[in-house]
Amino acid sequence: MIEVKTSPLSDGEFNRGVFATRAIKKGELIHEAPVIPYPNREHILIEQTILEDYVFEYGKNHTAVVLGYGMLFNHSYKPNCTYDINFPNHTFDFYAYSDIKAGEELLINYNGDVDNNDPLWFNMEN
Repeated sequence: MIEVKTSPLSDGEFNRGVFATRAIKKGELIHEAPVIPYPNREHILIEQTILEDYVFEYGKNHTAVVLGYGMLFNHSYKPNCTYDINFPNHTFDFYAYSDIKAGEELLINYNGDVDNNDPLWFNMEN
């Protein structure tokens, strides 16, 4: 259903993204990504690595490394995917927010909510 390929939206050394290998219907579960949560107090260590821009908030007191394809979805303020945190299963569950065509890149809003147009943290640093 999904694969990792070179993305035209991403620059840098690894410029990857997640793409649909077939048509995906709105609301369809695309990917269940397991997580490795850690306490927020340990985030200062992650801030010293490239992982800082890839981890997700995981509730009020934790941050999480999202495994599988979860950390490779690129950002859009008009995403075609959304995600829910599934705390009982310790996964991030990615869903189609709209119908997606085969070959289309799967995009999420890094702010969490599909309608949140706040500036992204890595743009505010520049």
